[in-house]
Amino acid sequence: MALDLLLYLFLAATAVQLFYWLFIFSRLAFYRQPPLPTEEKEPVSIIICARNEAENLLRNLPYFLSQDYPVYEVIVVNDNSSDKTLEVLLDFQKKTPILRLVSITADTAPGKKEALNKGIEAARFEILLLSDADCRPASSMWVEHMQAFVRGREKIGLGYSPYYRGKGILNAFIRFETVYSATQFLSFALMGLPYMGVGRNLVYRKSLFHESGGFAAHADVASGDDDLFINQAATRHNTQVILSPLAFVYSNPKYTWEGYYHQKSRHLTTGARYRLVHQLALGLLSLSHFGHYAFGFALILFHNVDLIVLLNYLARIGVAFAMYALILRKLHDTSLIRWVLLLDALYVCFYLVFAPALFKSKESWK
Repeated sequence: MALDLLLYLFLAATAVQLFYWLFIFSRLAFYRQPPLPTEEKEPVSIIICARNEAENLLRNLPYFLSQDYPVYEVIVVNDNSSDKTLEVLLDFQKKTPILRLVSITADTAPGKKEALNKGIEAARFEILLLSDADCRPASSMWVEHMQAFVRGREKIGLGYSPYYRGKGILNAFIRFETVYSATQFLSFALMGLPYMGVGRNLVYRKSLFHESGGFAAHADVASGDDDLFINQAATRHNTQVILSPLAFVYSNPKYTWEGYYHQKSRHLTTGARYRLVHQLALGLLSLSHFGHYAFGFALILFHNVDLIVLLNYLARIGVAFAMYALILRKLHDTSLIRWVLLLDALYVCFYLVFAPALFKSKESWK
């Protein structure tokens, strides 16, 4: 009886995994970015929130200020910094008129929603393009590509934000996890179920922000200025995926496991606030991924059911590997292809380590 139940659970988990990879994630694997629209270019407000980001601003702000775009502004919200952030910004402002400074001098609630609210209020233009101080656009065409698809009924653009390649298993795992997360939210968006975006590279219309109530519905959660807002405002009709490599935004990953754990735990606190359909879809994906490996391992270890497990493993990993190869080429990180078999299995540990984060609700953003 125990063997039969375990076998059925393993086969069910494998079947669910095959469904996700063949019918959902394949949408991203075979996605072709539409040509850049030729409509008149609208002015854009870039908004960056910064708390104690003097060094990052020195390195990265010039890339935001030198975009090849006719009319745009860069708004940096200095959120009660105690380092030289203000000095750095004032120095940039003397040289670059398009840079506007918004300062918050009092303590704010955890998270950056209040700072982002101030930036949105100060924005002169309808199109809001968001990023962070530790990020760098891949090209001077970033603004042009991100704003081009926010036209007509499409009011949200989901961009991609990879991490720089470095040495070691931590760097590889962070980049792999970023690709896998992007595979999920971009594929769901392509099938008409957008559920999140990443604030390092996200564009939407100011009017949509106000019509949707801004961050009011989740003001009690420190995170969620990107994913919870998109979860409440995005629909199958108003959301566009933007995957031109010229529109990528890069940043450096964490260099320690402790730093990565803190960062990821904070991000995962918002999942419980997603719409029910999104929670069910993502929950089933995680459970089936975990169950495929856990039940398969148990069958081999305790019941010597090697052949059935091996055949199902090969079927699932073969499909996943093929989709990963296509997606990694699309996301310009083919160096990860050789890591797929190992990291796909190690991802089971990710579920175990970060499960407690789902029960937390408040974290600071810096």
